[in-house]
Amino acid sequence: MNIGNILIAFLMFSFVVIFHEFGHFIVARLNGIEVLEFSLGMGPRLFSFKAFKTRFSVKLLPLGGSCAMKGEIEKSDDPKAFTNKKVWQRMLVVLAGPFFNFILAFLLAIVMIIMGGYAKPTVTEVSENGPAAAAGLMPGDEIVKFDGQKVHFGKDLLVYFTYDEITSNKPIEVVYKREGQKFSTTIVPVENTRYLLGFTYSADAQACIISQVSENYPLAKAGIVAGDVITEINGTAVSTGEALQNYLIQNPLSGEAVTIKYTHNSLDYEVTAVPEPSTSWTVGFDYNLYEYTKATAANIIPNSAYEVKYWISSTLKGLVQIVKGKVTRDAVGGPVRIVSEISNVVDESSKYGIETVILNLLQWTVLLSANLGVMNLLPIPALDGGRFLFLIIEAIRRKPFDREKEEMVDGVFFLLLMVLMVFLFYNDFANILSNR
Repeated sequence: MNIGNILIAFLMFSFVVIFHEFGHFIVARLNGIEVLEFSLGMGPRLFSFKAFKTRFSVKLLPLGGSCAMKGEIEKSDDPKAFTNKKVWQRMLVVLAGPFFNFILAFLLAIVMIIMGGYAKPTVTEVSENGPAAAAGLMPGDEIVKFDGQKVHFGKDLLVYFTYDEITSNKPIEVVYKREGQKFSTTIVPVENTRYLLGFTYSADAQACIISQVSENYPLAKAGIVAGDVITEINGTAVSTGEALQNYLIQNPLSGEAVTIKYTHNSLDYEVTAVPEPSTSWTVGFDYNLYEYTKATAANIIPNSAYEVKYWISSTLKGLVQIVKGKVTRDAVGGPVRIVSEISNVVDESSKYGIETVILNLLQWTVLLSANLGVMNLLPIPALDGGRFLFLIIEAIRRKPFDREKEEMVDGVFFLLLMVLMVFLFYNDFANILSNR
């Protein structure tokens, strides 16, 4: 990671946080609530200025931000105090931050879709004599609905196969389009034994950056980590994720050793790993993830909305996996890991021109903004969702929730969130140090 890339990541985080707090700020002002301080970061002030009866501050610790309103903590008889406003007004203020995150994600998605287009969920390959072939699917078919879930992009299918594991031969209903007409069919999954190295990557036209390495699998044991870039496999150069995918299609992994060359922190390495057999259920087709279609005036807006929906959905499904205990410690990333991955993306995409860099940074900002919106809506005290929950209780009881008790609960959960943040920082650094 170089200082320039760290600065880019910091500016992205700051932009997303400022937009979130601006949502609280503007809706508070529109409802006649006095905002005492609008700040980026936490802790002691680095510098500040006062304007529009509000102090604007940048603080020492680059962790989030705040929009402090009169009457939030202390009691006040001032009609401009937060606590003296009607419940519905306070609800609007509380929800405004996450809502503005979704607005930001949507606006940036529009720019991204206009610049880069979108990947249609088309079938790229059908395994001979496999379940999809038996169901009548053919290359070029566009998946519209899969197992009851609407599909708009190829990555919607990726999320399904990642989080909604197929664990039996239960029939899957599929709706698809062929030559403009809709058809429906049923795919019956079958068991399939594959050899795996235990990693995921983006099969696109950019550098083959590893997005995740599964614990206890061959590549993890060999020391490869998320963010590393594969450059060669068994003597064949792979300059892009698409090239690696094509290689693996033509040369399926077996029980034989594989030699991989890769870069880590701009240094070149070589490892040899033996793929391990894994039995799973398969539907017998591959789908498009990297061939992008230029957007039209008619589908820019809906596709931008689908992009935001995709990141919201994947965030929620990821949270469910964490709650179920299906996510390993090395797969959990905090701020340091995110900065590291953004840095790698900037380094690798810069090889393909400024437009590619911009598209990648746009996608990361959409991801961060949608993620922040979802996380803040969780019904956890100290978050916007927790405060909204207290307001719902107040509306039902028709009397204010005991402020002292609310502050105590908020304080406890804020402390727990800080402990979680410390763990994430520790985990990020531990993963970095343990791999080199």
